[in-house]
Amino acid sequence: MNIFRADKKFERFEDVTPAILKKEGVKLLLCDLDNTLRLHSEKEPASELQDWVENCKKAGVKIIIISNNGRKKMMQKFCEPIGVDCVWWARKPMSTKLTEAMADYKFKPSETVMLGDKLSTDVLAARFAKIRAWKVEHRRDII
Repeated sequence: MNIFRADKKFERFEDVTPAILKKEGVKLLLCDLDNTLRLHSEKEPASELQDWVENCKKAGVKIIIISNNGRKKMMQKFCEPIGVDCVWWARKPMSTKLTEAMADYKFKPSETVMLGDKLSTDVLAARFAKIRAWKVEHRRDII
C-alpha cells in the first residue's frame, strides 16, 4: 500500500454525502480546514459548508476540524457558528491529534475518516493513525 494514496477521492467536500458516509460506516469525520472546507481567505463559513455540516449531523456523523492552523481564536470563531469542534495546531502529518480525537469522543478507527486536500499532511496523518484517508481537490477561487 502506498502511504500517500487516498482511499477515496472527491472533487469537493460537498461530494461526501451522508449516504456515502452511512454506506462506509463513518461515524467520525475528521476534516482539514484550509483549502478543504474553505478557501484560506474565507473568514466565515460559506452557506454550502453550513448545509453540509447540518446534513452530516442529521445522519449521525460527528465532524471535528483538525487543522495545522495555529490561530486558535480564528479557528473557534469559524467553527462555532456551524457547531463543530476544532483542533488547531495539529502538526499533521503527526497523528497525535487524530488519535486523541478518536479517544476523546470514543470512536474506533474503523468508524473514522480523515478528509483533506494534501497527501503530505492529511493522508499521511490518517495512515499513521491507522484510519481511512479521503482526499478532495484543493479548493480554489472561481475566476
